[in-house]
Amino acid sequence: MTKHARPLIVALALLALAASVAALYVHYQILRDPTYTSFCDISETVSCEKVLESTYATVRGVPVAVGGVIWSALVLLLALRGMRRKDPDACAASAGYIFVLATIGLSAVLYLGYASFFIIGTLCPLCLTMYVGVIGIFLVSGGIAMSLSALPARFGRDLKSVATTPAAAVLALVFVVGSASLVAFFPRAAEQTVTGPGTSYTPLTETIDPDQLAEFNKWIDAQPRVTLPLSANGAQVFIVKFNDYQCPSCRQTYMEYKGILAKYRNDSKVRFVTMDFPLSPQCNTGGPHSAACEAAAAVRMAKAKGKGEAMEEYLFQNQEKMTPAWVKDAVRQVAQVTDFDAQYPKVLEQVKADAALGRQLNVQATPTFFVNGIKINGGFRPVFFEAVIEHELKKANAS
Repeated sequence: MTKHARPLIVALALLALAASVAALYVHYQILRDPTYTSFCDISETVSCEKVLESTYATVRGVPVAVGGVIWSALVLLLALRGMRRKDPDACAASAGYIFVLATIGLSAVLYLGYASFFIIGTLCPLCLTMYVGVIGIFLVSGGIAMSLSALPARFGRDLKSVATTPAAAVLALVFVVGSASLVAFFPRAAEQTVTGPGTSYTPLTETIDPDQLAEFNKWIDAQPRVTLPLSANGAQVFIVKFNDYQCPSCRQTYMEYKGILAKYRNDSKVRFVTMDFPLSPQCNTGGPHSAACEAAAAVRMAKAKGKGEAMEEYLFQNQEKMTPAWVKDAVRQVAQVTDFDAQYPKVLEQVKADAALGRQLNVQATPTFFVNGIKINGGFRPVFFEAVIEHELKKANAS
């Protein structure tokens, strides 16, 4: 074992732990305050918030950052307690356990890194710091680890040693209890179950504290408003969503808001409009979504046959399958559109016009909402999205 291995692993574990704790803090603030802007929200393509608000940031409602905290803390404990020089055999075994953890961690960060860079199209500085820590620990521990084939035979003996050593037993108990508590008690966003087109409204289970609602309404009233060159058709609340059917966050807000919008479906006071803003150079200024232009065109063609909602639902439900050829086949199945290629050039011009309007309004990412001219990047949690609509309705009725 090189003399620098232990301090390197300790330093890298501390780096990963700090990044995970910071990511967990940002995640908590996003849940607590929909107006929160994180310290690492630098641009549209460099943003912790955008990644942490995506569907890839949680597993069954538990933030991935919780796993990062638990993983980093365990590696740190193994390095500090097990890799002391007085017992070379124990050092090599602890390095072996760390290498196993690092291998698991590496597979996780490779998946999450792919999702961040190639699916969401955004770099998260805190996530990137965690990736550096995991990869570094993998490389360092792999060079000094005991043969992995020898670890299973001594695992039970090492557990018994931990249990019979008072200091180690206390640390292990604190780690287990703390990890379980973090998983069990970290706040979760309330989930809303929605199904197909025409979903009926189900009251949200999450509520807003009256004081928090008052502060939120003040924040809404203080926001600048832009004039959109679109008709509200006499509605008191006009909601415009700039959307990309290949965007994971667009899918998330579609699913979360669908039930809320159903509440106002037959209310002439509220109007909701979807505008196309595909992140693709084929019909916009650029982006990574190779089938987004075809998807936008497919929905327009399906609307002409009265199947627009069904097409939207099908695209979002099968987003991971989306390719230009798949979209053409999908619109043929869902809306019986058999002349996609013939219609496409004309319909694509309509999609481009929406994207041009979005750029004029400084839309840089999807989804971007405008509620009575208030720009909302990424959307709010459902309970706050509904609160904005209700607040704007009350203001309109009062005036």
